[in-house]
Amino acid sequence: MVVSNIQLTTRLGTDFWNDSCDHNELSDAVREGAVGATSNPVIVYAAVQGNQDCWLPVLDRLVRENPSASEDEITWLLIAAVARRAAAILHPVYEETEARKGYLSVQVNPKWFSNTQRMVEHARELVSIAPNIAIKIPATEAGIAAIEQLTSEGIRINATVCFSISQVVACAEAVERGAAAAQASGRDISTLLPTITIMVGRIDDHLRRIMQRESVTIDPGHINRAGVAVFKKAYSIFQQRSYRSTLLAAAYRYHMHWTELVGDRVIQTIPYKWWKQFNASYKTPHPSIGRPVAAEVLEALQDHLPDFRRAYDECAMQPAEFAHYGASIHTLDQFLAGYSKLVELVRGRMLI
Repeated sequence: MVVSNIQLTTRLGTDFWNDSCDHNELSDAVREGAVGATSNPVIVYAAVQGNQDCWLPVLDRLVRENPSASEDEITWLLIAAVARRAAAILHPVYEETEARKGYLSVQVNPKWFSNTQRMVEHARELVSIAPNIAIKIPATEAGIAAIEQLTSEGIRINATVCFSISQVVACAEAVERGAAAAQASGRDISTLLPTITIMVGRIDDHLRRIMQRESVTIDPGHINRAGVAVFKKAYSIFQQRSYRSTLLAAAYRYHMHWTELVGDRVIQTIPYKWWKQFNASYKTPHPSIGRPVAAEVLEALQDHLPDFRRAYDECAMQPAEFAHYGASIHTLDQFLAGYSKLVELVRGRMLI
């Protein structure tokens, strides 16, 4: 039997997630070996728009059944419906692995990125959608406090909007504190396996925008390795400190975001079109997570791009700065815009 590149990647210890909750894509991914999936407002909007024959009747039914609901309330009912179907596709994996894998990550309302309590309250609602739901929380100062609280309640989290060593370490430490509190209260946390996402491609995107805006002279190929360098350093720190959280690579832009991040205790959440391209590629995955980025590349990035140093150095940022880092601003803006587009779609159906 022919083994695909993605299947070979999983045999090398890397878990594969589908970076979409579209149920057609996700069903295909599970057949390929996916053990998880992720969503956010942009992804949910794309899933609904991409399969209107399926989801518009569901949306219209939700509008009819909830005549007094606001557009935001209907929007979250729709998100729950999309998530419930995706979680059901993953549920066999959840059962086969005894609740260790097979989760769908659902993101709290991006409007609450600066409000710990609102994120915690929303997470408690979202986790009731299905037994195999993990909660995506942005790695802002308020989000890190929410991560600690939710972990203490036994809720599996997936930290997102994360681009720096400072952020991943702060998230991992919050998980450790929350897990200790959960254990102290008598909770069974044997299946509480949090994930911390590094949006590797968005790090590259951010540095490329700076390079163009400020006319920075540097080999463009070095930028392609910036996110990989941050991920590899974070991985080394996690291994040394035995954090219970697993690092997850997201935001794919190049084949290196796949080929350079292969190894044990790594998760790759790959968009459907990208993992299809990787399967068709002539490249073959090999264990690579421990292979360092070339010293001359790191030196050039650190010398020419202060924002790379902010991402790469563990002590470069404090939690109050996380939401104001350029890649965080850009990503939160996109999530908020995606949520607004989804609300606009809902509003249009409510006014028919």
